[in-house]
Amino acid sequence: MRLPQPLVAGRLLRRYKRFLADVVLDASGETVTAHCANSGSMMGLARPGARVLLWRSPDPKRKLAWSWILEDVDGAWVCIDTGLPNAVVAEAIAQGAIPTLAGWATLRREVAYGVNSRVDLLLKDPIRGRAWVEVKNVTLSRVPGVAEFPDARTTRGAKHLVELSARVAAGDRAVMVYLVDRSDCARFRLAADIDPAYALAFAAARAAGVEAIAWATRITEETIVVEREIPIDGLG
Repeated sequence: MRLPQPLVAGRLLRRYKRFLADVVLDASGETVTAHCANSGSMMGLARPGARVLLWRSPDPKRKLAWSWILEDVDGAWVCIDTGLPNAVVAEAIAQGAIPTLAGWATLRREVAYGVNSRVDLLLKDPIRGRAWVEVKNVTLSRVPGVAEFPDARTTRGAKHLVELSARVAAGDRAVMVYLVDRSDCARFRLAADIDPAYALAFAAARAAGVEAIAWATRITEETIVVEREIPIDGLG
């Protein structure tokens, strides 16, 4: 998937109130306030002085013109904009780049299901039926080469696992896709110490028949694409 262009380089001053970030632009020295779409803890990422890339929207009606898109962590890009992963996975499925999710007749996004929830992607086929796909954006890495989820407690994430289990019980297919939105990881694991309840919900969902896959991405200043499936620790 192509990123919005052009991206503008700067240095992070601070991230605050979850959705705001102050950045000093390299070219002009101007300090701007950018929208931070990542509502998680961003553990290890909201580092003052970090090299970041912003995009400026041409829409004059936007409250904040700037958006924080990427961050450089030791030479590897990390995607900060949580509005992008669903589109990245949807594009990859449409192109047949994720073999376990290839070949469905239709793909819809943000479809209502469960209790006041929306599934990220719904795949349908007259022969194969339906596959409900949840995409989780993974940016945490506390051990070199290992990506982790979640970076904070997530009751919403656990709820999604329960709802996917219900879809399997109804005869459908359900898949958790952990999209590792950083280009420096070769394995994935659950951060059970951060959210034990999510780890328990994941184990219950797996026992109920919910599938789980993790995919690494290749990120440049122009594109984000799925690159390869990576192992999930604890799964055979």
